[in-house]
Amino acid sequence: MRFPTLALICASAALCSAAVPAVSATAPSTIVAADCQPGGSCAHPLPVKVVIVTLFEIGEDSGDAPGEFQLWKARRKLDTRIPFPQGYHDLYYNPQTQVLGMVTGIGTARSSNAITALGLDQRFDLSHAYFLVAGIAGIDPQDASIGSAAWARYLIDGDLAHEIDAREIPKGWKSGYFPRDRKGPDDPRPPEPHGELFTLNPALVGWAYALTKGIQLPDDPGIRAEREHYVGYPNAQKPPFVLLGDQVSAMTFWHGKLMNDWANDWVRYWTQGKGEFVTSAMEDTGVMQAMTFLARTGRVDRDRVLVLRAGSNFTMPPPGISAYDNLLQENEGYSGMKASLESLYTVGSKVVDELLDHWDRYEKAPPQ
Repeated sequence: MRFPTLALICASAALCSAAVPAVSATAPSTIVAADCQPGGSCAHPLPVKVVIVTLFEIGEDSGDAPGEFQLWKARRKLDTRIPFPQGYHDLYYNPQTQVLGMVTGIGTARSSNAITALGLDQRFDLSHAYFLVAGIAGIDPQDASIGSAAWARYLIDGDLAHEIDAREIPKGWKSGYFPRDRKGPDDPRPPEPHGELFTLNPALVGWAYALTKGIQLPDDPGIRAEREHYVGYPNAQKPPFVLLGDQVSAMTFWHGKLMNDWANDWVRYWTQGKGEFVTSAMEDTGVMQAMTFLARTGRVDRDRVLVLRAGSNFTMPPPGISAYDNLLQENEGYSGMKASLESLYTVGSKVVDELLDHWDRYEKAPPQ
């Protein structure tokens, strides 16, 4: 993407040369240090306390139907535009709060590229930054309702595997999908993970959940009507709530009860029974793979990553409706889109505010 740029020559993140003319508060602006360009060295990198990682935006960054980024940009006053040609979408920054917002693009390929590109960008000091991934997701009706927000403890990749077409699998197999270097889906011992499983900092996740579990999330007639269809799924019929719940991250947008059963089995297998599949998404193992590699260079702290996903749709249909019909209906518009975006901001902002309000403490070490 190409955008008009206002060249503000800044000696530091907070102080600009007095010779630079004032910039309208309502106009998009770009901060570039004199010696700081994408891909170059930077003597005075911008300090970053929190990175808001969103995955997609529907259209513009403001003024139209919102995707994951719009609410954060508007409500967090992320008004300073920073060119990011090495990524999917330009970055936005608030110099007062030192919060940075990004849109990675959909899928693990784009998310891993965007996080790597940001992590290696010398214009930013990310050494103490917290990364909050905030995105919509499919949600398992056995665990929660649409609009509910889940903090992940484990991220399990749904792409790295062997697969045999279900029409050719041996008798007795539930699925043709099984781990690499194993003999089938019932092989009891998971191999050493190489990108299939990422465990987040349990103390940080527990802290975020404890801080937010009592928040009342938005509800509306549309999602109330949708959840009423899920007879026999008591958690799906509850108003939106905050929970702990783990994620399968895969490039394929899958749907249906059989796929949902597979996702539950896949999470149990890789976490050896410690995890619980709750959300499906398409980016977060890419984010964590990039963070894992970047942490080796000291550019980021892998233990400062949180993943929050809110259900915009269910991962399987209600009783009496086929997976095909339900998926086509969802493709016309997620029933819980608005509620999930509000839940993400409501829950995520509680954590961001706590980190910023007590930065003297949390700069030094993550919450316990």
